[in-house]
Amino acid sequence: MATVTQNLDVLILRDPKESAKKCSLIPLRGTPGIEFVSYDADRTLDGGGRILLDPAGEPIGPADAGRPLLVLDSSWRRLPKLRATVTGDPIARRLPPLITAYPRRSKDFDDPSEGLASVEALYGALRLLGHKDIDHLLANYRWADEFLKLNAEALSVP
Repeated sequence: MATVTQNLDVLILRDPKESAKKCSLIPLRGTPGIEFVSYDADRTLDGGGRILLDPAGEPIGPADAGRPLLVLDSSWRRLPKLRATVTGDPIARRLPPLITAYPRRSKDFDDPSEGLASVEALYGALRLLGHKDIDHLLANYRWADEFLKLNAEALSVP
Protein backbone atom coordinates (compact mmCIF):
# COMPACT_ATOMS: atom_id res chain seq x y z
CA MET A 1 0.00 0.00 0.00
CA ALA A 2 1.37 3.38 -0.95
CA THR A 3 1.68 6.14 1.60
CA VAL A 4 -1.24 8.52 1.42
CA THR A 5 0.14 12.01 0.92
CA GLN A 6 -3.16 13.81 0.64
CA ASN A 7 -4.59 15.81 3.51
CA LEU A 8 -6.76 14.18 6.10
CA ASP A 9 -10.50 14.07 5.49
CA VAL A 10 -12.10 13.00 8.75
CA LEU A 11 -15.64 13.72 9.89
CA ILE A 12 -16.40 13.05 13.54
CA LEU A 13 -20.03 12.81 14.64
CA ARG A 14 -19.77 13.45 18.37
CA ASP A 15 -22.41 12.74 20.97
CA PRO A 16 -22.74 15.91 23.09
CA LYS A 17 -23.90 13.78 26.04
CA GLU A 18 -20.40 12.39 26.36
CA SER A 19 -18.10 14.16 28.78
CA ALA A 20 -15.75 16.54 26.99
CA LYS A 21 -13.28 16.04 29.86
CA LYS A 22 -13.05 12.33 29.11
CA CYS A 23 -13.18 12.56 25.31
CA SER A 24 -9.90 11.55 23.70
CA LEU A 25 -10.78 13.38 20.47
CA ILE A 26 -11.46 16.87 21.90
CA PRO A 27 -7.74 17.84 21.72
CA LEU A 28 -7.98 17.36 17.94
CA ARG A 29 -10.46 20.23 17.47
CA GLY A 30 -8.93 22.68 15.03
CA THR A 31 -6.68 20.06 13.42
CA PRO A 32 -6.64 20.57 9.64
CA GLY A 33 -8.68 17.88 7.90
CA ILE A 34 -10.68 16.92 10.98
CA GLU A 35 -14.22 18.27 11.27
CA PHE A 36 -16.46 17.80 14.30
CA VAL A 37 -20.25 17.70 13.99
CA SER A 38 -22.46 17.49 17.07
CA TYR A 39 -25.11 14.77 17.06
CA ASP A 40 -28.71 15.96 16.86
CA ALA A 41 -31.51 13.38 16.54
CA ASP A 42 -33.40 15.76 14.22
CA ARG A 43 -30.54 16.22 11.75
CA THR A 44 -28.94 13.84 9.27
CA LEU A 45 -25.33 13.63 8.21
CA ASP A 46 -24.25 12.46 4.76
CA GLY A 47 -21.73 9.65 5.16
CA GLY A 48 -21.78 8.63 1.50
CA GLY A 49 -18.44 7.32 0.25
CA ARG A 50 -16.76 7.56 3.66
CA ILE A 51 -15.25 4.67 5.55
CA LEU A 52 -17.41 4.16 8.66
CA LEU A 53 -15.78 2.24 11.47
CA ASP A 54 -18.13 -0.63 12.26
CA PRO A 55 -17.22 -3.87 14.07
CA ALA A 56 -19.66 -5.71 11.77
CA GLY A 57 -18.07 -4.38 8.56
CA GLU A 58 -15.56 -5.99 6.25
CA PRO A 59 -11.90 -5.69 7.31
CA ILE A 60 -10.29 -2.39 6.40
CA GLY A 61 -7.77 -3.03 3.65
CA PRO A 62 -5.41 -1.60 1.03
CA ALA A 63 -8.26 -0.93 -1.41
CA ASP A 64 -9.67 1.57 1.11
CA ALA A 65 -6.51 3.72 1.10
CA GLY A 66 -7.15 7.42 0.64
CA ARG A 67 -10.88 7.28 1.31
CA PRO A 68 -12.38 9.84 3.71
CA LEU A 69 -13.29 8.62 7.19
CA LEU A 70 -16.39 8.95 9.38
CA VAL A 71 -16.05 8.32 13.11
CA LEU A 72 -19.03 8.05 15.45
CA ASP A 73 -17.88 9.21 18.88
CA SER A 74 -20.21 8.03 21.62
CA SER A 75 -20.69 5.34 24.21
CA TRP A 76 -21.40 1.85 22.85
CA ARG A 77 -24.99 1.94 24.09
CA ARG A 78 -25.79 5.23 22.29
CA LEU A 79 -24.01 4.33 19.07
CA PRO A 80 -27.19 3.08 17.28
CA LYS A 81 -28.81 6.51 17.80
CA LEU A 82 -25.89 8.28 16.15
CA ARG A 83 -25.72 5.71 13.34
CA ALA A 84 -29.43 6.22 12.59
CA THR A 85 -28.74 9.83 11.57
CA VAL A 86 -26.09 8.90 8.99
CA THR A 87 -27.43 8.87 5.42
CA GLY A 88 -25.85 7.98 2.10
CA ASP A 89 -23.87 4.82 1.67
CA PRO A 90 -20.94 4.81 4.08
CA ILE A 91 -18.53 1.93 3.62
CA ALA A 92 -18.58 -0.17 6.80
CA ARG A 93 -15.11 -1.38 7.72
CA ARG A 94 -13.73 -2.94 10.86
CA LEU A 95 -10.31 -2.55 12.34
CA PRO A 96 -8.13 -5.59 12.99
CA PRO A 97 -8.01 -6.68 16.62
CA LEU A 98 -6.24 -3.81 18.37
CA ILE A 99 -5.53 -3.57 22.06
CA THR A 100 -6.64 -0.50 23.93
CA ALA A 101 -4.29 1.18 26.36
CA TYR A 102 -7.16 3.17 27.88
CA PRO A 103 -8.06 1.91 31.36
CA ARG A 104 -11.78 1.36 30.75
CA ARG A 105 -14.14 1.00 33.67
CA SER A 106 -17.90 1.21 33.54
CA LYS A 107 -20.29 0.85 36.42
CA ASP A 108 -23.31 0.67 34.12
CA PHE A 109 -22.44 -1.81 31.35
CA ASP A 110 -19.72 -3.97 29.81
CA ASP A 111 -17.70 -2.60 26.91
CA PRO A 112 -17.22 -4.95 23.98
CA SER A 113 -13.83 -6.65 23.99
CA GLU A 114 -12.87 -4.84 20.77
CA GLY A 115 -13.56 -1.40 22.23
CA LEU A 116 -10.93 1.29 21.81
CA ALA A 117 -10.64 4.87 22.95
CA SER A 118 -11.93 7.03 20.09
CA VAL A 119 -8.49 8.50 19.37
CA GLU A 120 -7.04 4.98 19.23
CA ALA A 121 -9.68 3.92 16.67
CA LEU A 122 -9.11 7.09 14.63
CA TYR A 123 -5.34 6.64 14.63
CA GLY A 124 -5.59 2.93 13.77
CA ALA A 125 -7.99 3.57 10.89
CA LEU A 126 -5.87 6.35 9.43
CA ARG A 127 -2.70 4.25 9.63
CA LEU A 128 -4.45 1.37 7.89
CA LEU A 129 -5.79 3.79 5.26
CA GLY A 130 -2.18 4.62 4.43
CA HIS A 131 -1.54 7.80 6.41
CA LYS A 132 1.98 7.73 7.83
CA ASP A 133 2.79 11.07 9.46
CA ILE A 134 -0.05 11.20 11.97
CA ASP A 135 1.66 10.63 15.33
CA HIS A 136 0.74 14.23 16.23
CA LEU A 137 -2.86 13.01 16.60
CA LEU A 138 -1.77 11.13 19.73
CA ALA A 139 0.24 14.04 21.20
CA ASN A 140 -2.32 14.76 23.94
CA TYR A 141 -3.32 11.15 24.58
CA ARG A 142 -1.95 10.02 27.93
CA TRP A 143 -1.68 6.35 26.90
CA ALA A 144 -0.24 6.94 23.39
CA ASP A 145 3.10 5.21 23.97
CA GLU A 146 1.46 2.14 25.46
CA PHE A 147 -1.12 1.97 22.64
CA LEU A 148 1.59 2.18 19.97
CA LYS A 149 3.70 -0.44 21.75
CA LEU A 150 0.77 -2.86 22.15
CA ASN A 151 -0.22 -2.51 18.50
CA ALA A 152 3.12 -2.00 16.73
CA GLU A 153 2.75 -5.08 14.55
CA ALA A 154 -0.92 -4.59 13.67
CA LEU A 155 -0.35 -0.93 12.74
CA SER A 156 2.84 -1.39 10.72
CA VAL A 157 1.79 -0.58 7.19
CA PRO A 158 4.31 -1.08 4.38
